[in-house]
Formats: sequence, C-alpha cells, structure tokens
Amino acid sequence: MDNKEQNEFRYTYSAREREELEKIREKYTVREESKMERLRRLDRSVTQKGMILSICIGILGALIMGFGMSLAMTELSAILGDNSQYAMLIGIIIGVFGMILATIAYPIYQLVTRAERARIAPEILRLTDELMK
Repeated sequence: MDNKEQNEFRYTYSAREREELEKIREKYTVREESKMERLRRLDRSVTQKGMILSICIGILGALIMGFGMSLAMTELSAILGDNSQYAMLIGIIIGVFGMILATIAYPIYQLVTRAERARIAPEILRLTDELMK
C-alpha cells in the first residue's frame, strides 16, 4: 500500500445522517425564489397585515372592556376615592368603549385586506399570466 493511502481517512455517512446533512446545508445555501413560490408568498401577505392589526385591536378592546367590568363590579372602585359612587357608571362607559374597539377589529381587517389586495393585484396578475403561458 502506498503511504498516502494509509494516512487517508474515509468515512461514509448513513442515510439518516446524510439527510440531516442535506437539511443543514439547505439552510445555508442561497437559492432563488421561483415564480410560483413568489405568488404564494404574495397571496399570503395580503391578509397578514390586516390580521395582525385586527388581533391587536381586538385584544386591546377586550382588555379595556375587562377593566371596565372590573371597575363596575368589584372593589376596584376604591381607587377612585371620594368618587367611588360613580365607579359603576365609569366602568360601564369604559366597558362599552372596549366593546366598540373589539367590535371594529373585523371591519378594520377587511379594510386593510382590501387595500393590500388592490396594492398587490397587478403583481399577482402579472405572475399568474406568466405561469399560465
């Protein structure tokens, strides 16, 4: 045997290890986005902004409504001091404001989604035309 061959070390990976190696390698390789992938990404992004905004508004409205209910129904009214007799009225007003805020979350979602669709529509139509040819 040759001296070079004796000093050489070879190792073969099992199928499972090779699959794991390929997955790790795939994370670090730069690849171009295909037209179909771009179309899917654009389609998903249409609803994403409206969804995030409406969820935030809905949660905020629910929290404000809960605070109003707590003020109206519990001993939390003691923080108002001398005006604690108005706690139920103030709690109801705050609760109604929270309900209104939570109620407008869905119309805001629809409004933002419509605006995003109008903004992205030309690009989506262009990509679908290219893919359908």
